[in-house]
Amino acid sequence: MRGTPSGRILVRLRNALLDVTPLRSSRPFRLLWTGRSLSGLGSQMTLVAVMYQIWESTHSTMWTGAVGLAQAVPVLVLGLFAGALVDRVDRRKIYLLTTAGQAVCALLLTLQALLAPLPPAGVLALVAAQSCCVAAGGPAARTFVPHLLPREQLAAGLALNRISFQGAMLAGPALGGLVTGGLGVGVCYLTDAVTFLAAFLGALGLPRMAPGAESARPGVRGVLDGLAFLARTPAIRGALLTDLATTVLSMPISLFPLINAERFDGDPRTLGLFLTAVAVGGVVASLFSGTFTRLPRPGLVMLAGSGTWGVALALCGAAPGAWTALGCLALAGAADTVSVVARSTVIQTHTPLELLGRVSAAEQIVGQAGPDVGNMRAGVVADVTSGTTALVSGGLLCIGAVALVSVTTADLRSASAPSPSPSSEAPAGP
Repeated sequence: MRGTPSGRILVRLRNALLDVTPLRSSRPFRLLWTGRSLSGLGSQMTLVAVMYQIWESTHSTMWTGAVGLAQAVPVLVLGLFAGALVDRVDRRKIYLLTTAGQAVCALLLTLQALLAPLPPAGVLALVAAQSCCVAAGGPAARTFVPHLLPREQLAAGLALNRISFQGAMLAGPALGGLVTGGLGVGVCYLTDAVTFLAAFLGALGLPRMAPGAESARPGVRGVLDGLAFLARTPAIRGALLTDLATTVLSMPISLFPLINAERFDGDPRTLGLFLTAVAVGGVVASLFSGTFTRLPRPGLVMLAGSGTWGVALALCGAAPGAWTALGCLALAGAADTVSVVARSTVIQTHTPLELLGRVSAAEQIVGQAGPDVGNMRAGVVADVTSGTTALVSGGLLCIGAVALVSVTTADLRSASAPSPSPSSEAPAGP
């Protein structure tokens, strides 16, 4: 069958689709992925509920904007120190403790919503406490894939994590809005707490995960060791710089309302489609992630994805019509997924296990801070010029930055990943 033309076409099609081999071959990964997928959905629901509760009690955009700060600041301040801690102790234990901490925060949000609503500052304090757990739990979770999967399945596992994240981003806010509108914010928070229980149970079956041959030194010394490793490892340094430059120079989210008003008469239906288009493009890329996770040069794949992101945004700014612009945003979302999965593959294949917590913390910080700074940059440029100029110039700056990193970082261009095993190329069995 595989030797016939139809068999070869079937094999090529299966190789182009999302590779679910890690879910079939590793029970611990399957349970972890299921639990984290559910908790990601719950977290997106809670974000909607928090925004709604804060708005209802203040009717102030300053307070709703503070929700993002409450989530970001703990990760930025504690991230590197949390990464050093992850590299000193059992990573499974850190993840279980921080997941339990997030569940407790969700339960406290539930109780205050159902019994005695807190003032806005109290709600934000609980959000910040939950984010403190994310600061340590996130880097710990990022170290699991190399522990649980053979190296040739690493990219496939990262692609599965990415589609889980995107699915939560697509479905979570809509579901959170429905639950909040129909049953109240308390039920939304309670749902989040239950999903954290699923994440906790999914991680219980994980093996003990020691940090490696050499534990991180305590405190600032451990952080400095991690930063020194980043500085002397061109492939990882180039990957993080590419991601930071791309998001800082061309993040478009804050421009969407203005672009919608300037180009498409401010129709709210169009505005809603802007974000949806980016997410849909990302999901499609994830579904067909076999086309790039099996390629032998993830560094080149990342550079190509980042450059395509810039091209798509520049074309979106110059697009003559709404549907063309939305198509460009879908292309940008697909390129972002390609870049993120390839970047994580480069980082995790070039980082020793004993440093993976600190490097993962740096990756998490870049992913948190870059988009926030990029959205601020875009808003400032748009205030001085126009939304279209800010979007087009951001895309062009992104292309230039990616080209600069590519030219100056040969190790990133040549960074390789293990080839998939023959079994992963074969058609899936029953």
